[in-house]
Amino acid sequence: MTTSTALHKVSLTINGKKYDAEVPARRTLVDMLRYDLGLTGTKEACSVGVCGACTVLLNGSIVASCLTLAVQADGAEITTIEGIADGDKLHPLQESFMNNGGFQCGICTPGQIVASKALLDSNPHPTEDEIKEWMMGNLCRCTGYYQIIESIQKAAEAGGK
Repeated sequence: MTTSTALHKVSLTINGKKYDAEVPARRTLVDMLRYDLGLTGTKEACSVGVCGACTVLLNGSIVASCLTLAVQADGAEITTIEGIADGDKLHPLQESFMNNGGFQCGICTPGQIVASKALLDSNPHPTEDEIKEWMMGNLCRCTGYYQIIESIQKAAEAGGK
């Protein structure tokens, strides 16, 4: 049995910066981000797409980057946690997560913030139930979720799109 080691060219815009790379067909987007491009903010926890730690925005929609192949993202615009802040100025969601205890160990935090940004981009004033439903795909073993919900609510109140 022979395994192919052929590389495939991909061109992505990640956090506003253009990247061209050659990757094996089986290279996941999370591995490309972390190991090929050094963007280590995106975390991989479960590797099967159920925890949300690896959440990124692909053309504005949330995806599990552990299930998305890099070749599938060819030509796409990706936003990772590194692209949420404006230079050294934290995004209101990041500020709110810090100020309201929306994180503890930090493994799920990048995915939580990216997913909550997508929520506020599509619904700037979500109800608590809408937040809970939207964030269902992002698991946390530390906070008990109350601080995450509160962080998103406070960011929404402050206009934190």
